Amino acid sequence: MSLVRSTFAATAMFALAGSLYAETIGPAGESATPSSMVVVADDDVEKVKEAGYSAALLWHDQSDFVNAVTAGASDEFARLGIEVVAVTSAGFDAAKQRSDIETVMAKSPNIILSLPLDPVTSAAAFAEAKEAGVALSFLSNLPAGYKHPDDYAAIVTDDLFQMGKQAADALAAAMGNEGTVGWIYHDADYYVTNQRDNAFKTTIENDYPNITIVAEQGISDPARAEEIANAMLLKNPDLGGIYVTWAGPAEGILAALRTNGNTSTKIVTLDLSEPIALDMVQGGNVAAIVADEAYELGRAMAASAVLDLLGEDVPSFVVAPALTVTADNVADGWQNSLNIDAPASLTSK
Repeated sequence: MSLVRSTFAATAMFALAGSLYAETIGPAGESATPSSMVVVADDDVEKVKEAGYSAALLWHDQSDFVNAVTAGASDEFARLGIEVVAVTSAGFDAAKQRSDIETVMAKSPNIILSLPLDPVTSAAAFAEAKEAGVALSFLSNLPAGYKHPDDYAAIVTDDLFQMGKQAADALAAAMGNEGTVGWIYHDADYYVTNQRDNAFKTTIENDYPNITIVAEQGISDPARAEEIANAMLLKNPDLGGIYVTWAGPAEGILAALRTNGNTSTKIVTLDLSEPIALDMVQGGNVAAIVADEAYELGRAMAASAVLDLLGEDVPSFVVAPALTVTADNVADGWQNSLNIDAPASLTSK
């Protein structure tokens, strides 16, 4: 059994009327709380402003996604009168992230928002902040050994199951609810992608009896996507659709389809990408992109940390909504997910 499939055993829950029900769970099996329930009440705003809190945002990388999370957090902090004293990017370098934490601690922030790059390294890197009583709110990942509520305020991430389910629903719709599908999943032990990928597979298998997954392939290196797609199409030339774990490798899948002159196989993937969306709005192979509400992730991270400082109970695992972006709603999709205008290439007539 592959690592990805074994991970899914912890995500599915069976419920009423014989239908399959599943929900997103945290890295230690935590139940999910919708981000809409994590709110600093208007009655507490003045109290927070009077406290004079400050915050630092220590990110793993720089991207439109990170910019949107930053905007959501910054707007919430502005509403609460909290000064943002630092915003950093580690460039996916765990050592750089540790250095960023050490530098920022000299500014004595009350709040740190971050995506820990490596569980073991991060556990040591955030130790000083944790021991100083800084309210830590983490995006998706958790340092090894950290316990809620003593060590951190919350983990905030996407509604992972809904992202995979919506991808399945969108691909099924594009295929007329029948045909054959290829499933390209993330071949790594990472609960975020594992849950999204397996939610797609489970939804197809349980909700769409006339669709069959005939090809499965894990991918860890996005550079191999085109090669994987060519092999999959060679064995399954009449493939009706392909699910791809995220937009980076989806670009390779799209390239393979174009090289083969294939205009019929539909693609659905996760996370916004201009090249993928451009094919979608031009009526190409891409049927839909499922995205998270990144701006809402940032708002919820900020709110969870503030609630922690106020001594209120904060859910350990918080999820923001997923949304399906198609050619018909691409402008709204960019705004709702990233809080920015869609690229001109996607909206110009």
